[in-house]
Amino acid sequence: MPQNANKERIAVTGIGLVTPLGVTVEENWQSLMQGKSGIDVIRRFSADEYELPTKIAAEVKNFDPSQFMDRKDIRRYDVFLQYAVAAADMALADAGLRPEDLPHDRTGILVGSGMGGIETFLENAINMHVHGHRKISPFFVPALLANMASGYLTIRYKTRGPNYSIVSACATGAHSIGEGFHCLQRGECDVMIVGGTESAITPLGVAGFVAARALSRRNDEPQKASRPFDRDRDGFVMGEGAGVLILERESTARSRNARIYAFLEGVGYSSDAYHPTAPCPDGAGAALAMQRAIDHAGVSPADVGYINAHATATELGDKAEVTAIRRVFGDAVEQVAVSSTKSMTGHLLGAAGSVEAAYTVLALYHQTLPPTINLENVDPECELNHVANEPRKANVDLAISNAFGFGGTNTSLLFARS
Repeated sequence: MPQNANKERIAVTGIGLVTPLGVTVEENWQSLMQGKSGIDVIRRFSADEYELPTKIAAEVKNFDPSQFMDRKDIRRYDVFLQYAVAAADMALADAGLRPEDLPHDRTGILVGSGMGGIETFLENAINMHVHGHRKISPFFVPALLANMASGYLTIRYKTRGPNYSIVSACATGAHSIGEGFHCLQRGECDVMIVGGTESAITPLGVAGFVAARALSRRNDEPQKASRPFDRDRDGFVMGEGAGVLILERESTARSRNARIYAFLEGVGYSSDAYHPTAPCPDGAGAALAMQRAIDHAGVSPADVGYINAHATATELGDKAEVTAIRRVFGDAVEQVAVSSTKSMTGHLLGAAGSVEAAYTVLALYHQTLPPTINLENVDPECELNHVANEPRKANVDLAISNAFGFGGTNTSLLFARS
């Protein structure tokens, strides 16, 4: 273990993004600043064919997997794995790291997925039912397993550090970042490749959330469908993609003159202990995660200038998070700006936490806060210092990214300006 590893700051030195807003960091940031929505009518399949009442989603556009892998791997990899490879490759390049130059025994990879290879599962389930076992792909199991995002990346980069995947629903990507932080502070690794990936916009995936009555049905106005905190919201919009960060101890980053986007200063985990899918109405679990991140960083709530909220545009979820924010920040609540970038990306499920953490890091780096678009009539129960519809220039030193998931799992990450 490097001496005093657990006392060193943890730096974000690379970002890779594959989202409905673009397939590079630059495209994503430009879209955020323009208030651009990535939501549209589903193109991957016909929602009408399956009589789905929700016909919209935030799909990744203009993604070419052949830029990152050969045809053989494209055929073998579920789309969620393709997104993970692309985001990780771009994150490493953004950090100025070549795979061959990584400290292979001391590089860990934690890239998770909430749903795994649901498209692969559906395809092979149909083949089994119609044609029998001889039509099952020999790559069915490795294309399905959520942990294969990390598994394939370790093979790709020839790393021999920790290799596993966290599955915690919509908190997956944030949990992966938090655990990468802890691996570095324990001195187990020198580089951590961390994040989340998801591709669940399939007939089965959409139908599952339709059955749960969670999705917006604003099919005639796709780009206005995701409306966190808005009085007229009617559910979330499914998204897809991947977000990967490169984490290093500050001394490692400084030694190679790496650009440091921000520092990860605090990690907070909690549980609602309440319901499989609904948040605890009093926001106790979410508040505990935020407070633990703040305490871990050794700061006070009044020091935090921005929150990238989990806010999905469901009535219960938005209200519970607002209650939690008020609970933690008290008299300082008007000083903390809040926005939900899900208004533009939709909800990326297991990738949401890492993509939104990346957006939070970029907000600190550029000192500009992305907006919540479509926030036209704030729900009276969701009044906060909202960054509504337009980005906001700000002098912010500390920011929190929230990610909450089914099962009552909560993660808050606190980042500091570099």
